[in-house]
Amino acid sequence: MRIKLPASVNAVLDGLHAHGYEAYAVGGCVRDAVLGRKPDDWDITTSATPWEVKELFYRTVDTGLQHGTVTVLIGDAAHEVTTYRIDGEYEDSRHPKEVTFTASLQEDLKRRDFTINAMAYNQESGLVDLYGGISDLQRKTIRCVGAPKERFGEDALRIFRALRFAAQLGFTIEKDTLEAIRELAPTLRQISAERIQVELTKMLVSPRPEYMEALYETGITAVILPEFDAMMKCEQHNPHHCYTVGMHTIVAMSQVEPDKVLRFTMLLHDMGKPACHTRSEDGIDHFKGHAVEGTETARKILRRLRFDNDTIHQVTTLVYWHDCRLEPSMKSARCMLNRIGAELFEKLLLVQRADTLAQSEWEREQKLQRIKNMGVCLQKVLEEGQCFSLKELAVTGQDLIAQGVAPGPKIGEVLQEMLMFVLEEPDRNQKEYLLQTFSEKISAAKE
Repeated sequence: MRIKLPASVNAVLDGLHAHGYEAYAVGGCVRDAVLGRKPDDWDITTSATPWEVKELFYRTVDTGLQHGTVTVLIGDAAHEVTTYRIDGEYEDSRHPKEVTFTASLQEDLKRRDFTINAMAYNQESGLVDLYGGISDLQRKTIRCVGAPKERFGEDALRIFRALRFAAQLGFTIEKDTLEAIRELAPTLRQISAERIQVELTKMLVSPRPEYMEALYETGITAVILPEFDAMMKCEQHNPHHCYTVGMHTIVAMSQVEPDKVLRFTMLLHDMGKPACHTRSEDGIDHFKGHAVEGTETARKILRRLRFDNDTIHQVTTLVYWHDCRLEPSMKSARCMLNRIGAELFEKLLLVQRADTLAQSEWEREQKLQRIKNMGVCLQKVLEEGQCFSLKELAVTGQDLIAQGVAPGPKIGEVLQEMLMFVLEEPDRNQKEYLLQTFSEKISAAKE
């Protein structure tokens, strides 16, 4: 098997080979190349020590010398070069107590997580596959290298990574590996929120976000996202629904594009339902106030997972408004644009469509048509440049200062009243007309 390596990778390999060292492209890049996918990064493993690597290349970065890793810069490309190593005993399900460099490629590959990630390649030796990675790729199987409990005991995050790779690649998990995942899932408590966030994000934006169900069945969500387990157990005996809250959530995620904000919104949009669940005398389930409750729950979860403020803002805003049934009109479009802006409004319509497609068929077509009509109104407002925020208002703070209003909060109050006036009817957005209409307010603001 021949793999076409990037010129920068060949430059690193050739530089190491020329000085008598072994060197291979290794890990996920080899896996992806075999599958015909374009690797995001090309990592290299070598018999050279980090200090020997640093001596051979002009531009390097000390990425993790204690673990044997140096980043070599070739042109605009950057490649992590790591010395063959043997990991010592793991004491915290995450870090080896010590790392020993070795001259054996076999020993280095033996410490890796899954067979499909334990292959190495260079042009001289071809593909080195000591643990059946090619066979598992052909069978579409995720299998640990060696004993699964040992691999997961070394780094508990591998438990989550197994499911994430399965979701990204559409693979199944080998029986012994799956049993070890179920048994050792509780050890994920030792993994930092930041590392959990990375794996959860990769899984959610994969082509198969429905693998969330596998996270639930293996006990992973019980550790990293117990709120999801509550949703999986929450029934929805209601004409609008045909799934539990959790299964509705899983279906809804597959109805939006693989965008981080959209997928996390669909994951979290009904998080408030278990706490708001009531059942009427006729046996119908209700979830009044779940959007408000869910907004706070979503915010807590995203903060717990160490998400950035912008992501938290976008997702919680969409969760808050996801169940708002706007009647399609230009005025409704302007008012919602005023509240959340154009970008989030467009995303909100995608969220509402996905939410609807994950419900029962009862009144589905009417719901979808309402969302579509709202989208038409939104586009018309934007195309016509109608005013929906202070930025488009014909009167500015400087205009009010020119009228004799002193700088301060009163200017903002007058402008806000003008904006509410214009949202009712966009033709009112004329400077002289607004100054005349609000002349009394302006005079009062001068006092």
